[in-house]
Formats: sequence, structure tokens, C-alpha cells
Amino acid sequence: MKTITIEGQIRNTSGKAEIKSLRKSGQILCSISGGEKNVSFCAPATAFKDLVYTPEFYTATIKLDGKESTAVMQEIQFDPLTDEIQHIDFLELNEHKKLTVQLPITLEGTPVGTKEGGKINQRVKKLKVRLYPKDLMEHITVKIDHLELGKSIRISEMKMDGVEFLNAPHIPIVSVFVPRQVKEETPVAAAPVAAATPAAGTLAAPAAGAAPAPAAEKGGAKKEAKKK
Repeated sequence: MKTITIEGQIRNTSGKAEIKSLRKSGQILCSISGGEKNVSFCAPATAFKDLVYTPEFYTATIKLDGKESTAVMQEIQFDPLTDEIQHIDFLELNEHKKLTVQLPITLEGTPVGTKEGGKINQRVKKLKVRLYPKDLMEHITVKIDHLELGKSIRISEMKMDGVEFLNAPHIPIVSVFVPRQVKEETPVAAAPVAAATPAAGTLAAPAAGAAPAPAAEKGGAKKEAKKK
């Protein structure tokens, strides 16, 4: 399990002036719950770079005034205008208590459907799970070798010992689809063409091998000669 160490200072006051001063000096305000009591502290913004701006999952070893605790990040608050971190909530791990976290997904294998021109579409990047600290993992592996064209793996199909999946079960995690270009290039069987019916006043073309029809005499068909 990957761990990041954060060294901070316990914060005993919460006045607006102190908060403003700490943020101006590059400190991030934090709190940690789940232990004997909730603790407020602050630490340099640089200490959280690898913890916040990454798709990977880490635990944090938090050192405060000579004491250490292992925790996971629960919530981050950003400034709506500057997008800077305003506050981070941590949960201290307790081996006897379950916790809820978001774990990243890693796809493993090559779907058989890609050999038929299919493309992989991963709709879910992280899964919300509930488990004991001993069951924590860096990521959840989803095997996709068996995925055929037009098939998907839904959250309801995920089964892992000691892990409760909390996302909506019907949501597809990953699927193999047919690209639009491939669909357009798929040949369509031609429909049988019916013999054309000659328009009124026209003659149909003679069948192969048939003698041509006699040409009409100039001026139209001749009337019978008058009897003398």
C-alpha cells in the first residue's frame, strides 16, 4: 500500500484572522477524525501535492507533535474562484471499524471484441467501497479478456471478499463497442432489382435472342388499298 507522510502542527484556535494568516503563508487547514478525539491541524501545501493531484489511492501517515496516525483522505474543499485547496478532512484508520473510500480501477487484459474492430469504453474510473482497513488496496483490478463486441461489465458483477460495492449496480464499468465508422463501412446486401416496367407510349426492349420488332412504316400504318 502506498503511503505519504505529512508533518503538521496542531491548531488550537479557529479565528478568521488566524485562518487567513495560515493560508497566506501557504498552509492547508486539515482535520482528522475517527480516533479518540477530532484534531485540527495545518501543514504546508506542498505536502499534499502527491496526495491530491493523482488518480492513485494513498494512505497518509500524519505526524503531529511527535505522534503518528494512519489515515485516508475523505473530503477536499476547493476555493470556487482560485481552485486552491481550502480544507482537507482525514479519517484515522481503526482496524475494528469499516470505512468508505473511492478506489481507482485498473483494467487487465485485451477484450476479444477488439479483434473484431471494437473499442474499449471505460465509463467508471473509481468505485465507492466499504471495507475494513486490512482489506484496503491500491486499486481494484477488472479483468476484461472475455469481453465480446457489444458486451459490458456492470458493477453488479463485481465480487470481492470483504468488499461491499456502493455504486448503483446497473452502471456499466467498461464495455466494448462498435465505432461508428465501422458501422458505416459494413456492406449491406443489395435488394433484388425488379424488371422495369416501360412507361406508357414506349416499347420494351426485346429479349435477348428475339427478333427485333418491324419498324413502323413512315407516316404510320397504311390503310388497306381501296378496291378498284
